[in-house]
Amino acid sequence: VDYTKGIPERLRALDRLLENHPELCEKMVYIQVAAHSRQQITEYQKVYDEIANLTQNINWKHGIGNWKPIIQCEPNVPPLMLQALYRLANTFIVSSLHDGMNLVAKEYVSSRIHNDGALVLSQFTGASQELTDALLVSPYNIDEMAGAIYQAIIMPPEEQKRRMERMRQHIEQQNIYQWAGRVLSSLFDFEFTGS
Repeated sequence: VDYTKGIPERLRALDRLLENHPELCEKMVYIQVAAHSRQQITEYQKVYDEIANLTQNINWKHGIGNWKPIIQCEPNVPPLMLQALYRLANTFIVSSLHDGMNLVAKEYVSSRIHNDGALVLSQFTGASQELTDALLVSPYNIDEMAGAIYQAIIMPPEEQKRRMERMRQHIEQQNIYQWAGRVLSSLFDFEFTGS
């Protein structure tokens, strides 16, 4: 849980999605996995409290009987369980407001061995520069994000496959060895040119 991850914005987009498409009630579940981070810092605690309040309000507003649209996972999900969740997720949302690479997006794509599923990805992530077949959104625009989530949910299997194949191919080609080679090469270039 970190203020840069855009989790409150993501939850607001899910609320808007269910307002605009009530037919999705009882047909979808959003699972939120986020490890607690720096809880002793006031700003982080405020974000955590905001997420808890939004989740409770959205579940109350849209829940029907035992069905609730949002499930909060325990903060420390074991790697095997996380991998299972990646495989179960038809749609994956990374809504960072400003952040680094967001390798979690690449982990999701890598898990899609059947080339299915859809990725909704903030345009402010480093991964958005590489995973251009994701549905790119501004997490600051709740309507845009809700629309992209809906598009991901209803995306035809052929389009999912086409997009996912290209993203998986890119990740396979641009792996850690490629990255390390580029870094070392630029370091050697820097040292030998005296720049």
